[in-house]
Amino acid sequence: MKLDNVFKKRKIEQEELVSEQPESEGPKIPAGLLKKCNHCKAAIIAEDVKRDCYICPKCGEYFHVPARVRLAMTVDEGTFEEWDAVMSPVNPMEYKGYPEKVAALQEKTGLNEAVITGKGSIDGQKTAIGICDGRFLMASMGHNVGEKITRMVERATEERLPVIIFCCSGGARMQEGIVSLMQMAKTSAALKRHSDAGLLYISVLTDPTTGGVTASFAMLGDIILAEPKALIGFAGPRVIEQTMKQKLPKGFQRSEFLLEHGFVDEIVERPKMKEALAAYLRMHSENIQLQITDSVDSVEEQPVEKRKLSAWDRVLLSRQNDRPVGTDYIELLFTDFRELHGDRQFGDDGAIVGGVAMFHGRPVTVIVQEKGKTTKENIARGFGMPKPEGYRKALRLMKQAEKFHRPVFCIVDTPGAFCGMEAEERGQGEAIARNLWELSSLKSPVLTVVTGEGGSGGALAMAVADEVWMLENATYSILSPEGFASILWKDASKADEAAKAMKLTAGDVLKSGVIERVIPEPEELTRETLPEVIMRMEPAIEEFMQRYAGMTEEELLEHRYSRFRAM
Repeated sequence: MKLDNVFKKRKIEQEELVSEQPESEGPKIPAGLLKKCNHCKAAIIAEDVKRDCYICPKCGEYFHVPARVRLAMTVDEGTFEEWDAVMSPVNPMEYKGYPEKVAALQEKTGLNEAVITGKGSIDGQKTAIGICDGRFLMASMGHNVGEKITRMVERATEERLPVIIFCCSGGARMQEGIVSLMQMAKTSAALKRHSDAGLLYISVLTDPTTGGVTASFAMLGDIILAEPKALIGFAGPRVIEQTMKQKLPKGFQRSEFLLEHGFVDEIVERPKMKEALAAYLRMHSENIQLQITDSVDSVEEQPVEKRKLSAWDRVLLSRQNDRPVGTDYIELLFTDFRELHGDRQFGDDGAIVGGVAMFHGRPVTVIVQEKGKTTKENIARGFGMPKPEGYRKALRLMKQAEKFHRPVFCIVDTPGAFCGMEAEERGQGEAIARNLWELSSLKSPVLTVVTGEGGSGGALAMAVADEVWMLENATYSILSPEGFASILWKDASKADEAAKAMKLTAGDVLKSGVIERVIPEPEELTRETLPEVIMRMEPAIEEFMQRYAGMTEEELLEHRYSRFRAM
């Protein structure tokens, strides 16, 4: 008899933990001790699923997570302080049966509403946090959900806390009509004030995130993370298919689809989510931004062009296949790099790699033009020729750096901007022009290093900087020598003569006053010898950061304007 009671009690605990799930196409964790996964149909033990972050141990599919369980997965034990735990229910349209439905869900889930809000710590970093729960009317956003999120954001602004929201929703709450719709504007306005105060907002998209939530607070993060394969979209797939009579492709509106199309920074597996959030919080801590490093000795200039090489020789060296690429510099110069993807408009261009990292204990924004290391990578990254979405991604990250007072470090290595038809259709000229415009007045120090080819406006779009440096065998020019010879001499075969006439070597460009420093290279610059260059670059970058950190915003902008005004 006692044994029966034990099993009965355990079964009740399981059902409380994994009760009603959102009515989405995503997998639902089965109630009880032993059930089938509704994705792979394998028999699974609920206790095993709980231990494995609510992931099917057989097929790896994600189950929906109750809000308080998500809270326990994310926040340091004993640090959570709930805000606005109880709010009086509202029924603005006097919708019949709605109050009773809410009351029943409150009793069933133990929640007052579809979101929990409060303050806690993640790996010791304090943050405001909101977690939506799909068991409560599919986490639809009515007045109380919007009000709780708005109050949380307002309080976080007052207390100068970052905000993290785990989003999950079927959209606006139909039973509350136009009042529900207004929560989209209200939450967005609160987040704008939070952003204007220079504070961090991380949005985490989970399955499903749809409708009005997607069109408001879910997509407004400084950093947008997503769980794998989560359904994310404004109109749900069923609505699109029925309304537009279109058959949707496999994977449409899933996290991976959004990453490819530039709307998500990073897809993070659930077991690694807390670690990722802690890393972003550390990089955006206001305390770390005030850290001052001991002064360094001034870096002495090394002799330039000590080898007897022609301009054309240097052009060929700048293009060598085994020459280090942008991501090689990231790996050796910075720590804790986290790549951020997409322009939030169209796509994610592989020719531009950017994100946040640490340099000598301080957060920086790093953006590089990337050619790739293999033929397959070369093709995927467009041979380092950025498209409009690449430049817009770079600009998005630069503006983010400005908000959080991070220095910007750029590496230029491109034959030039991509010149295909699709680039023109998406506004290649406008994208480059916008970068020049915005960089001229960016309120963060900007350092650009040309490490290979610095081709035309495609290079300049990332080189409106406080200082521009070049590696000894890099080139910086109005266009390729082949193009120069074709235009002026109607003969591309005279590229070697054109290279000399163009004065595109590091020594030539330094003499013209366009750059500030030339960094010597070893006899052969490859990935194996790159550490020799890094040893020269690292103290110079530290010197740069200290020099410009001492400037006011007005001094910084005047210095940058004067630099280009003199050319």
